[in-house]
Amino acid sequence: MTLMHRARAGEIPPAIALAAQSEQVDPATLRDRIATGKVVLPRNRKRREIRPVAIGEGLTIKVNANVGSSRDRADISLEMEKMRAAVAAGADAVMDLSTGGPIDEIRRAILAECPVPVGTVPLYQAAADGNLRGKSWVELTADDFFAGIEKQALDGVDFMTVHCGVTRASIGALVREGRRLDIVSRGGSLLAEWMEHNGQENPFHEQYDRLLAICREYDITISLGDGLRPGCLADATDRAQVHELMTLGELTERAWAKDVQVMVEGPGHVPMHQIAANMVLQKRLCHGAPFYVLGPLVTDIAPGYDHITSAIGGAIAAWSGADFLCYVTPSEHLRLPPVEDVREGVIATRIAAHAADIARGIPGAMDRDNRMADARRALDWKTQIELSIDPERASAWRGGSFPTADEAACTMCADLCAIKTSRKAIRKE
Repeated sequence: MTLMHRARAGEIPPAIALAAQSEQVDPATLRDRIATGKVVLPRNRKRREIRPVAIGEGLTIKVNANVGSSRDRADISLEMEKMRAAVAAGADAVMDLSTGGPIDEIRRAILAECPVPVGTVPLYQAAADGNLRGKSWVELTADDFFAGIEKQALDGVDFMTVHCGVTRASIGALVREGRRLDIVSRGGSLLAEWMEHNGQENPFHEQYDRLLAICREYDITISLGDGLRPGCLADATDRAQVHELMTLGELTERAWAKDVQVMVEGPGHVPMHQIAANMVLQKRLCHGAPFYVLGPLVTDIAPGYDHITSAIGGAIAAWSGADFLCYVTPSEHLRLPPVEDVREGVIATRIAAHAADIARGIPGAMDRDNRMADARRALDWKTQIELSIDPERASAWRGGSFPTADEAACTMCADLCAIKTSRKAIRKE
């Protein structure tokens, strides 16, 4: 029995009650949103000791951090360190996107320790397992694809990105219209190659009911992947992207009919003036299912700073209706991120999420900002640091400031501190 099924039956399981308490919403309200698909609470039935994280309508914006090995660099200890850094920095979920090395061991180690929901892209499992058996990607069968899903379900993965909307028809739409950057999703490009080579439909679309049966058995949340997402501004909101999104809307309803929770993934590169429209389009076509976006990045020319371009787009997207932001690190487009870049990415995306929570009027979202204003008025540096989204950096930078004659001030203003001057001018202190 899935969490969605129980919610539809009127139950309020402990996970829903705890998540409601965290979100400061009525448990019955949260239950009803899960029952209608407007909120998801990813949690494989095999995973017991994790923090319940609810994602969707009327809730605080959540942040996901990606970790995972590549074929060029595969180190379990490094990926575990990145997972710990992401959680410590405030990530609400972690995705293991490992594509090389001992990916089973990496995933299982993360699942054993990670206190928040864990997601994967099981297509990578199929590719890796096939490679170990000496098979090329295009030689894999539908059974090979689903074997990877079943293995990860049994391990306890809470949510899975599956590119069910990359179909022969959607690829045809892409080819007819043309793109500057073609397909940038690993999963989307692999499936496109497989379909072209074999002359067959995407197995995840053709055998979608088989996928739903696995997800129902283990209570896994499906994250319907955007395999044809735009990889540059020039391709945003094109025919292929929208065609896939329409398909995902249909698949969302089919999952709900089986009591399977669903969220839908969204575009990665979108100019600022198109972001709000993309959010409205997704919510309309996908019937209000939670929207999970990568960024979006609002310019293509900032390698090394894409955590900033992503935070700009993420704040606008979340304000306009997105529910779940996937972080982007400074390493995006350049390399596998080191630990410090994981931390930077989480913090930048949390800033975007918090800004959107305030704009959306989430109850209590601005309380911490108000306390920060009070601490600044009082020149209470200790409290300012404690309230910071990154106390470690705030403390280090405050402590590293050059000594001043007035310890209550800082090296920016010293004796020209506006707070102290306004006390005399306005408050007569």
